[in-house]
Amino acid sequence: MAKIIWEPSRTFGEFLLLPNLTKREHSPANVDLTSPLVKFKKGEKPALSLKIPFASAMMQSVSGAQMAVALGGFGGIAFIFCSQSVQDQANMVKETKSKGVLVGAGVNTHDYKDRIPPLVEAGADILCIDSSDGFSQWQEDVIKFVRGKYGDKVKIGAGNIVDSRGFEFLVKAGADFVKLGVGGGSICITREQKGIGRGQASALLEVVETRNKHFEKTGVYIPLCSDGGVAFDNHAIIALAMGADFLMMGRNFARYKESPSKIVTINGKQYKEYWGEGSARAQNWQRYGKEGGKGLVFEEGVDSYTDYAGPLADGLTKTLSKIKATMCNCGSLTLAEFTKNAILTVVSQASITEGGAHNVVVKP
Repeated sequence: MAKIIWEPSRTFGEFLLLPNLTKREHSPANVDLTSPLVKFKKGEKPALSLKIPFASAMMQSVSGAQMAVALGGFGGIAFIFCSQSVQDQANMVKETKSKGVLVGAGVNTHDYKDRIPPLVEAGADILCIDSSDGFSQWQEDVIKFVRGKYGDKVKIGAGNIVDSRGFEFLVKAGADFVKLGVGGGSICITREQKGIGRGQASALLEVVETRNKHFEKTGVYIPLCSDGGVAFDNHAIIALAMGADFLMMGRNFARYKESPSKIVTINGKQYKEYWGEGSARAQNWQRYGKEGGKGLVFEEGVDSYTDYAGPLADGLTKTLSKIKATMCNCGSLTLAEFTKNAILTVVSQASITEGGAHNVVVKP
């Protein structure tokens, strides 16, 4: 019979942070948001790091060259989507690199032997396997191809996984970072379609513990990318407090002017189009193709709209300010300190309601 794990499925919205002592040096101006992008040995520095812990998702409606340049300018990274021709993707990578910022590129488990060399030649700083199932021998094959052709010179992340077993599999395969999260994206319907996935906070807490034990045992630190489950800025903060090294976000970045999708006006309000890579619109059978066929048998994503949020610089600056302020409240000046010092408490729905505006009429 099936094994049942009797454990609540936690999400970021169920947690709050308790304040720690805020000392005089705990000023937002002193906060350092540098985060490792690839694995490294204890006592050494990672070959690639981010200045801010954010990556934009490998999606047609999110990560084009304009988003990559804008986010890269802040010190984050965009992963150019691979559900397009090899040449078009390589051109986007080349255009981004010409601006002097970091850029990543998504690859799939189908045409990777043809896709990876042009992306490396175009200047991609790092690759990431774009798949809804990272606990897979197909991903192991991609990593082996990269190691066999380039050694450790070319960096590659893998995922997505939701537990220790998937993490250990990808680490053994040679991944430079591991991405976790299944079914938590705002446009993802994998859980309701297939009954597979896990609450994002539950997945992160388990994998962080396993990653830390791996570091203690081997002296090799594996960065974790949390992908999905972030609806609001406070969710991003909780994810970082739990131990994510950086976050990959789709909808949050799709809202901005720099994303590739169109701005549409509905009833006088502006929106951005936003669709999942598992939707029929994306036609990304390489990621979600079923039963070996070149086509979607069923969808795992929806076609939607999200509120237009203007230029990336305005919104991201505010988000980063919130993160820095919270870290100071928790007595931390680096993300490593934040994770170490964070005290998280599970809260009830009543507490969540209490934490917002209530018993008042909010002015429009």
